[in-house]
Amino acid sequence: MGERRVGTVSRGIRCPIIREGDDLSAIVTESVLKAAESDGFALRDRDVIAVTESVVARSQGNYCSVDDIAEDVRKKLGGETVGVIFPILSRNRFAICLRGIAKGAKKIVLMLSYPSDEVGNELVSLDKIDVAGINPYSDVLTEERYRELFGENRHEFTDVDYVAYYKGIIEESGAEAEIIFANQAKTILNYTDRVLTCDIHTRARTKRILKEAGAQVVCGLDDIMTAPVNGSGFNEKYGLLGSNKSTEDTIKLFPHECRELVLTIQKNILDKTGKHVEVMVYGDGAFKDPQGKIWELADPVVSPAFTDGLIGTPNELKLKYLADNDFAALSGEALKEAISESIRNKDANLKGTMATEGTTPRQLTDLIGSLCDLTSGSGDKGTPVVLVQGYFDSYVA
Repeated sequence: MGERRVGTVSRGIRCPIIREGDDLSAIVTESVLKAAESDGFALRDRDVIAVTESVVARSQGNYCSVDDIAEDVRKKLGGETVGVIFPILSRNRFAICLRGIAKGAKKIVLMLSYPSDEVGNELVSLDKIDVAGINPYSDVLTEERYRELFGENRHEFTDVDYVAYYKGIIEESGAEAEIIFANQAKTILNYTDRVLTCDIHTRARTKRILKEAGAQVVCGLDDIMTAPVNGSGFNEKYGLLGSNKSTEDTIKLFPHECRELVLTIQKNILDKTGKHVEVMVYGDGAFKDPQGKIWELADPVVSPAFTDGLIGTPNELKLKYLADNDFAALSGEALKEAISESIRNKDANLKGTMATEGTTPRQLTDLIGSLCDLTSGSGDKGTPVVLVQGYFDSYVA
């Protein structure tokens, strides 16, 4: 057999529509094996089977209603005036959560970070901030002042004025709405000492700042819906983080503990093919859009569950560096053999060496999950499972 000519391949795998109670491990296994048969490829050791979190949560029936959220918010934050701070600007991610939060309070003081939210959705451009002479780090704006300075600003991609949209949701849910714009968490304590912080990746710091500044009650989205309410779904670790709109009144939560699922799929494939594959559950990828400046990762993590072979970071040499430096005098077969020998003899930990400069020392699950998110897309491709082959190949294998 000659040398392999193809490196990493990412394939979207078509599956049936997944419903609550379906045996997802069996469906994923069968779908991958049928795809291999129909398209004429074989599974290999260290292939990666990735399953999108949405079908995992759906198969688990992990849903809750806006009324469930309202009850939990009322219980944990008192049901009077609640400061809701640093939410992302998203119809799919946060708007329906806000509906439930507002139903659980008499007044919401909504504090929006500006000029953009945590993941880069812009409320107002930096250029407009500069022209207005505003310092976003220190200046606190009322809704009236915001409108006076910046008028109406619609989101570049969704054409939504999120200030008006979120205010409308709060009022339609029966609560009074006050909106302010600020970037220091403790600013909210001038309005209320009961705070629900809605940031994702910065939430631990925000909670610490609020508690140190004297807040009476501090919750994050990860503290709401951590246990069933009236028999609802829940997520013990992440609460409402990672949730998505399902209907106008229901939310699909991030999947429960799903380590057993990935291990079962791994075992199924081993039993049926003799191949040891890796398996992961993935949600948002960890990449940034250059046009809208939006960071994709609105989930708390890229992968909530994965098999042990996906722990860690890549340990790779930069072929370009070797070719241009160590072996600059070589070409052709001599160059190929010299680089191949370097790869075969590389250290188990290359961190910090010049020959790794420009490689990406990120978690394997973040890298592969991003590849899978781009492969499956977020629309109508119908491929909630992705098979990645050759990811762990090198120039010599």
